[in-house]
Amino acid sequence: MSMKRTNVYADPEDLAQIKAAARRRGIPEAEIIREAIHLAALANRVWDEPIDWPMFDGDGEPASKEDVRAAVVEGADDT
Repeated sequence: MSMKRTNVYADPEDLAQIKAAARRRGIPEAEIIREAIHLAALANRVWDEPIDWPMFDGDGEPASKEDVRAAVVEGADDT
């Protein structure tokens, strides 16, 4: 993947945190910054079409642990 150089202004405390994290992880500071840019880009992405979320039957109440276990067992039995 080709990369393009850019300049940004950053808070000194943030840069200190990045420097410390890079040292702990044994990676370049630039790698942490690239990861952050990638996550920011994904978080702010606008989709052309709405996401087709699956719908589930229910009464709108949170499922209990037993309900979840029963659904998992039922799904496993269907395979």
